[in-house]
Amino acid sequence: MAQPTVEVIVDALPYIDQGYDEPGVREAAFAMVEEECRRYRPTKNYLEHLPPLNISTFETPIMHNEFERLQNRLPMETLSMRRYELPPPPSGKLNEVGAWIECVENSQAQLEHQAVRILNLQLMLEYCCPAWQRYLQSLQDMEKIASKKLAELRQALQQVNWERKRLQTKGGEQLKALEAKWVALVSHNYEVEQACCMAEDYIAQVKQNLANKN
Repeated sequence: MAQPTVEVIVDALPYIDQGYDEPGVREAAFAMVEEECRRYRPTKNYLEHLPPLNISTFETPIMHNEFERLQNRLPMETLSMRRYELPPPPSGKLNEVGAWIECVENSQAQLEHQAVRILNLQLMLEYCCPAWQRYLQSLQDMEKIASKKLAELRQALQQVNWERKRLQTKGGEQLKALEAKWVALVSHNYEVEQACCMAEDYIAQVKQNLANKN
């Protein structure tokens, strides 16, 4: 069921109203806010319509294991350098051909790994600078777009403030004119009422004089 729309009329003209800087006004406003906060008691959880929060959605297995290690206060495993070592066969297998073949294969794997690293460095030297320049250019283009949008939003905000000030100034002038008219009407009514009272007193006095003569 749709909630009924409540229309709120804000009876304030910040560009016209005076007296906000007078002593005690700020303290009175804060006192009203504190009183409202003190009397406010939430009746229900306003987040109950949302699903439960899943804080492990973006956790990878590595992150999960690391969180468990930190929770259990276990030391961090040191970086293994075994893949970069070229150990000879164990002393008990120096005469075994299979042990030496395994060592040679390990050396070939290490050599190939280093060759791939050299190739990656060469590719980086050749293509990294242009790619990085294109990336920086993309960032600059994005920054220009964001700055333009920000300037447009600030201009729109300034336009709203100008329009608000114009409307409030116009409304303030109308209020002052109506207030002056109201004061004039009240004064005129007072004068009419005073004249009526004087007329009534005069009529009563005349009637009294006539009654005395008769």
